[in-house]
Parts: sequence; C-alpha cells; structure tokens
Amino acid sequence: MTPGQTTGQAAATDQGSRPGAGLSMRSATELVAGFADGSIDPVAVTHDALAAIEAHDEQVNAMVLVDAEGALEAARASARRWEQGSPLGPADGVPTTIKDILLTRGWPTLRGSRLIEEAGPWPDDAPAVARLRESGSVLLGKNTAPEFAWKGVTDSLRHGATGNPWGAELTAGGSSGGAAAAVGLGMGVWAPGTDGGGSVRIPASFTGTVALKGTYGRVPMFPSSPYGTVAHAGPMTRSVRDAAFLLDILSGPDSRDWSAEAPPTSSFLEGLDAGVRGLRIAFSPTLGFDVTNDPEVEAAVRAAAEILARAGAEVEEIDPGIDDPVDAFHVLWFTGAAKVLEGYGPGAIEQIDPGLAEAIRSFGLGVSASHFLDAVAVRMDLGRTMGAFHETHDVLLTPTMPIAAFPVGQPAPDGWASDLWTSWTPYTYPFNLTQQPALSVPCGFTADERPVGLQVVGARHADALVLRVGQAYEALTDWHRCVPTLLRHNATDTHHQE
Repeated sequence: MTPGQTTGQAAATDQGSRPGAGLSMRSATELVAGFADGSIDPVAVTHDALAAIEAHDEQVNAMVLVDAEGALEAARASARRWEQGSPLGPADGVPTTIKDILLTRGWPTLRGSRLIEEAGPWPDDAPAVARLRESGSVLLGKNTAPEFAWKGVTDSLRHGATGNPWGAELTAGGSSGGAAAAVGLGMGVWAPGTDGGGSVRIPASFTGTVALKGTYGRVPMFPSSPYGTVAHAGPMTRSVRDAAFLLDILSGPDSRDWSAEAPPTSSFLEGLDAGVRGLRIAFSPTLGFDVTNDPEVEAAVRAAAEILARAGAEVEEIDPGIDDPVDAFHVLWFTGAAKVLEGYGPGAIEQIDPGLAEAIRSFGLGVSASHFLDAVAVRMDLGRTMGAFHETHDVLLTPTMPIAAFPVGQPAPDGWASDLWTSWTPYTYPFNLTQQPALSVPCGFTADERPVGLQVVGARHADALVLRVGQAYEALTDWHRCVPTLLRHNATDTHHQE
C-alpha cells in the first residue's frame, strides 16, 4: 500500500489487469513497444477503445462524434506500416480523441455552441491534431466541451453535461472534461486539451488523470484563441511518462502560430527519471489567498509534499507572495469571450449559455482600453513576482483544486458563494496569466472515492523539470493506477450478466 493511502483507497488500486478495460487502458509507451515487436496489434487497441466508448459513453457523455469506420481504417494502415518496419512517427497506431475546440479535418468543430453550423467544409487540422495525424495516431472522434470552452465544468445547451469516470453523477470538470473522461475510461489512450484558466488541470484533478499546461507557446495553436495569450494546449493522459511522450509530439512546429516557442531540442522523456534529490520545492496550500480547502484535499496534498521530501527534495512551506489576480483575469478572459460573439450577430448573446451571457455582460462589455491595460499590468507584475520566486524555488506545489468533484450539471459546488467558475478554481488561472508550466497529477482520494490532484508549477520554459517532479512523485505512489468506479462497476455488471 502506498504511503498516505487508506485501506479503502487501496482497494481501488489494481496492480494487474484493469477490469472492464482492454488494451486501450495501457500506456502509449507500452503500446508502441508492442507494436514494434509485433506483440500488440493497433487494430485490436482501436477495437478496445471503440468498445470502451460503446460501454461507457452513455453514462458520461464524453463524445460528440465517433468515427469508428475511419478509426479502424487508420488502425489497419498503422498495422501494415509496423509490419513493414516503417511507422509514420513515434505514436503510430495510438488511438486518441480530440477536444471539440480543436479543428479537425473532415469533422465539424462545434465548440459546444448552437451558433455554429455543422455543414462543412472543414478543411483544416489545428496544430495539435496535425501533429497527431502526422505521427500516425488513430483519431477516434471528438470530445464534449462547454460552449466556447468558457468554464470549469463541461456542459452545454447543445451537447448536455459530461460525467466523471469516478461516478457518472459527478462532474468531470472542464473545459476539457470530455477529454479527461475519455482518457480515464480507455476511450482512447490520451487526448490533447486546451487550457485558458485551468481547462486541462481542473478535469485532471477531478478524474484522477494527468494533464500538463505547458509554457505558453510550447504547443502551437491555430486559429489563435479569442482568449489571447492566456490560452494554452497540452497533453491529457493517465501517466506522467505518457504526458512527456505526447508533449514531444504536440510541440512540433507550426508556422500558423506566430507566438509559438521554438521546437524543443531534446525529448521531454530525457531526464524524466532523474528524481528530486536536492531540488528546492515550495509548498503553498492556498497560494496565500483567502481560500479554505476541503480538509481531505489539503491532507492529500500535504502528504504528497512529504513524500517528495522523503525522496530527497528540500521542501519548504511558503507562499509565493502574490495577490489573487481574478479581477484582471476576468477582464482578459471575458473581453475575449465577448469578441467571440461579434461574428454571430447582435442577437447571439441571447442564444448562448446563460452563465456565459451573464459573465460577458458583467466583465466583457464596455471595458475601456485603459481598464484592459490595467489588467495587463497586473499580469506583468504577477509574472515578475513568480519569476523572482523561482530564483530560489525550483517548483511550487499547490492543490490543483481546493475541492473534489461535485454533482454533474451544476456550475459550482453546493452552497458555494458564486456560480462563476473562477470562484472555485483559485489555483489554476494565475498560471495562465504568467504562462508558466503547470502539471496536475493524482495524489489521493476523499473518503467517498473522489480524486484529488496535486499541481506542480515551474518557471517559464521549465516544462521538463515539472514533468520530472511529477514523475518522481508518480513513481513513489499508486494513485495513477487506481481503477475508476465506472470501470469496476461496469465490469461487475458484465460478469453478472454472463
């Protein structure tokens, strides 16, 4: 049993095969090794991923489009390439789903909105999708997202609400909740997500999966996000190693993104297992904000910091000395959201998610240039403060979320002071403003088996270091191996039927 686990939590951990799931629950690194030596067939993996969609999607609503025929055709082509010893790329044959915010050639990108017409043509791939396609990945379909990816849960007027692998009655978080639910249930091995204020990390925390928001520009984006330079893309996986593997693929160059970073000169897998001995790690349970964490969440994150300390890191409990930048974030975020609607005409605001309409009216309309620049100045000060902080601390640990998943279909937890998503995500959006890499890894459970996430934040461009710390923690624990409730229950149901 892993340090910090209770007996009840350990019971959810399966050290062998995972019930209710097949090859699509294996890691991408394991699958690719099997493709190479002929012990695993890409077609079989794709069949298992499609079977997982068939078995679980009615419960969680993670998919808005499934192209089974196209996926199997791609898998057969991958199998032929592996047999000939000529894979297209490092992830040839690995099945993936795509968040329905990212353009995908031949498939509609509806962004969860009734304002968007489904009719094509849809001629373009977003950079992340293009890199996956070039690598030979098998594209299964598209994941649910809230309208224009605007909030921290996944529901929309167009596609309904997305549930959680740890309980269909729980939210998967958002805005990449469909991707997280799919990954957690083996409906594909991994997925690219987008993150403008926590949108890969929130659902990773709620679903017990792994997600990285890399340094801004690490993963090119096209078209440019209306939310501007707070918007990132990144890998969503079930392990840190797979996150590093997928980041290698997604970081490929794309000339359509004028603000993208230069391609990395080495693989993010290099040095991943170097450990944390001697690293200076700061632990801040609240970032110094006026936030009260769920006691079970804080206990799990404290235990994670202690594990890293025992592994040789120099861990200090200290706040980074920043103020909550939520007001500045609202200006930058919701002026972008207001801009989205301009192209749909003056009546568009009456046809969208009422919560989004209210937020646009409150924060996105009538903002003066001076007010906008004041928000930019707050952002710049925040970035300078965090830059100085990382001169003495290699990484910062926080809870990814102050809470665990709450009921699906709600904008906020029961009894919360505000329905606005930023009110319950205080630890994610600051690092979109600063453009720093931030990783969420599972670090425990509440007593009723809702996952808890640990956030690892690094200085800008320290993506490899953030992944290294996450890998060190993951290597010492078994949280990432825990089997979601729906897989266990569905497997039991199937066994009883047989």
